Amino acid sequence: MTASARDLALATPPGRDRYVDLLRVASLGTVIGGHWLMAAVSGDGIGNLLALVPGLQVLTWGLQVMPVFFFVGGFSHALSYRSLARRSDPAASVYAAFLRARLRRLLRPTLVFVLVWAAAALAVQLAGYGGGRLTGAALRMVTQPLWFIGIYLAMVAFTPPLLKLHERHGWAAFAALAGSAALVDVLRFAFGVPYVEFLNFALVWLAVHQLGFLRADGRIRRSALLAAAGLAGAVLLVAYGPYPLSMVGMPGEKVSNMAPPTLALLAHAMWLVGAVQLLARPAGAWLDRPRVWRGVVAANGVAMTAFLWHLTAMLGVYGAQLALGPDLPAPAGAAWWAQVPVRILAASALTAGFVALFRRFEAAPAAPAESRTAAAGGAAGLVAALGITLCLLGILGLSMTGLGGLLDGHSATLIAFPVTAPVAIGMALAGALLVERSAPARSVRLGG
Repeated sequence: MTASARDLALATPPGRDRYVDLLRVASLGTVIGGHWLMAAVSGDGIGNLLALVPGLQVLTWGLQVMPVFFFVGGFSHALSYRSLARRSDPAASVYAAFLRARLRRLLRPTLVFVLVWAAAALAVQLAGYGGGRLTGAALRMVTQPLWFIGIYLAMVAFTPPLLKLHERHGWAAFAALAGSAALVDVLRFAFGVPYVEFLNFALVWLAVHQLGFLRADGRIRRSALLAAAGLAGAVLLVAYGPYPLSMVGMPGEKVSNMAPPTLALLAHAMWLVGAVQLLARPAGAWLDRPRVWRGVVAANGVAMTAFLWHLTAMLGVYGAQLALGPDLPAPAGAAWWAQVPVRILAASALTAGFVALFRRFEAAPAAPAESRTAAAGGAAGLVAALGITLCLLGILGLSMTGLGGLLDGHSATLIAFPVTAPVAIGMALAGALLVERSAPARSVRLGG
């Protein structure tokens, strides 16, 4: 039986860092609101408001808060891994148990979302409706936010070695990752080295993750300096370097700060982390209020489900608008802006419906009974590593292919290899099964 938010709030340990839970919910909520605001649908299809009104791209310096989510992930992963290592049987694979414990609540709602949408996409295309303007865009767009889950899986996979690096070198470990990311950009922009930029998918995001380790050990003591340095760096890089103003990808741009990530995005992440650190003390006092904390606990229990389904809700609202009347107001016009609050309220209500339907898949499952088929010892770690690799590659591949073209073999290039949506889904499912089977019997009771 799943505990209520009230029960979970009352059972909160005194030493829990509640601010981290607030940051997790607030970062995902900001991303959801940003997506709803940026989507500009007209009778001609779905566009991007920031591309139509370039002056609004400066808003991404506040709305692009995914670095905060990865920062919080680093904090949580450090505490989780250390706790598990203290409690585990020395003969067990701590790595396998850690992966399983961290991924169970993430993969279940994600795979349910993928399977539901894959079934719907296949049905639509078998019926011959996959080529419609809105339908085609929906099948292409709906899986795009999964990129962040793929990157998050990579962070989980690399936590044990990078945590050891942090424990040995502290800030120098972060500096090494940040310096490597800067070197990649120099090789990319100054010397034109092909494909080197893709290294920054790992280097930039793992550097942000490393900041979470530093917070876990109380080593971010000069938050204002970190924020100022990051903001100044981002401003200078955008003003005088080859980096665009927007901290999210724009259609048709030659250089994106997001795909692959750039040094400018890392500087942006530094200023965000410094800024949220400055707010920690006043936010902590606010979170001590029982009603506020219950709300944060309740939101954390459904945040991933809301994130997965929020684009579906948005597309549903626009589909209803087109069905009621094809003459939508021109994006960014006065009539369009007047409809924004109504669209956001409708998308929020529809998202709440999806959350009510699918939230049970995000609930923390009970600790599993002893498994006779689980791998043991060193083999468990290898199985878990293979499983999470398949998961992250499958989910990243699906974020690139979308769900259009299921019947004609549409593919996208993932690390120099073509991958189709069915293959990507198969990789993710197989990887999840391997991770689930990797935890050794008689290891340790796992939390969600």
